[in-house]
Order: sequence, then C-alpha cells, then structure tokens
Amino acid sequence: MKKEVIIALDFPTLEETIIFLEKFGEERLFVKVGMELYLQNGPVVIEKIKKLGHKIFLDLKLHDIPNTVYGAAKGLAKFGIDILTVHCAGGEEMLRSAKKGMLDGGSFDTKVIGITQLTSTSEDNMKKEQLIEVSLKDSVINYATLAKKAGLDGVVSSVYEVYSINEFCGSDFLKVTPGIRLHKNSVGDQKRVATPEYAKEQGSSHIVVGRPITQSENPLEEYNKFKKFFNN
Repeated sequence: MKKEVIIALDFPTLEETIIFLEKFGEERLFVKVGMELYLQNGPVVIEKIKKLGHKIFLDLKLHDIPNTVYGAAKGLAKFGIDILTVHCAGGEEMLRSAKKGMLDGGSFDTKVIGITQLTSTSEDNMKKEQLIEVSLKDSVINYATLAKKAGLDGVVSSVYEVYSINEFCGSDFLKVTPGIRLHKNSVGDQKRVATPEYAKEQGSSHIVVGRPITQSENPLEEYNKFKKFFNN
C-alpha cells in the first residue's frame, strides 16, 4: 500500500486555497477539505481542486440517522472524491449506510473511513465528557473493529493506536493519522501528536498535516520534508 501525505487545507475561502495550491506548481497533491472550507464555500471547492488534478480527502465527519447519511454519501458520490469520513459513534447501521450510499451513487473507488476519537481528545476528556469508562486505546480499537465489520475501508485515529488497529483489522485497512508534527513544530490544539517517522514505524497508511505546511514560509519545502520522513 502506498503511503501518502495529506495536506489539510484549513482555509476559510476558496481564493486562499487556490493561492496556496499554486505554490506547489505542477506537484500533484492529496489534500484534505474539511468542514471550515467546505461549509463556507460549498461543492465548488471540490470541483476546482479536482480540476487542478489533486486527490481529495473530504473530512465532513458525517454523523446522523442512517437514512440521512446514506443520502448525503450518495449525493457526494458524484464528485469522485477519494476518501470520505463518517463518525463511528453513529453505529454500525449508519456506517453501512454511508458505504452503501457511496456505492449506490456510482463512486466505487471512494474509500469511506470512520472517525474514532479525535487527536484533540485526551483519555481524561473522553472519560469525563463522553462517559466512556474503557481506555482511550480500547475505545479506538472498538470503533475500528466496528467500522471493519460495517464494511468501511479504514479509520482515522492518532498514531498511538495504529499498531493495535493493524492487529485487529489488518494491514490493508486504512489508518489515516492526523496530529503529525516535525520536532520543531508547535502542537497547537492537538493532544496526541507524533512525528512522521513514528507514524511510518507504527504502520499509518496516510498522515494528515495542516499548519506546519500551510503556515510555512516555504510550504513545498516543508511538504517534501514530511514526504521524505514518511515515505523513505
């Protein structure tokens, strides 16, 4: 499985996004379009980025009743995105509906993956606010196995659960890991962060990098550093 670096395009406007992408010249990227960018600009964002030849990880974290998520996934299928996220907390029926919606919409190559626990969530937060009594690691593994059972293609987790997810769900199951930083980078609001080298060692299939690249004076150079450490 090819390991890939995904750049999180956490910009509020399409104009800022295009200006940023132009800094990469002819480089073909894998980019994350999240709620901030998509909800403020709409589907035109996907259309513009696709025309530039980039792959898209649409991180909308769908979480609703199964029928609603089915309809949303089926509608998004027409854009030919590469990865779509849904919340594992929505349950097995909802997860199955998301995958079915994408397939019924005719997008057979789009991977649908589940959100486990956010990398901004600590074990203490989880226990106090979500009233989940097991460890954070056990919660993530539970969500990952649920996603696998529901027919999803992978999950989003921190690097620290990836090795165990591999054991329970197999190496072909996608492990997309945010919170990736070089040693010099600020962690921001992330709590469970790791280096690209550690992500590679643990078995991540994709790493997601935002501010260390998007806020860099030379984003292409910074991007190439992450690629070097993760892929080599």
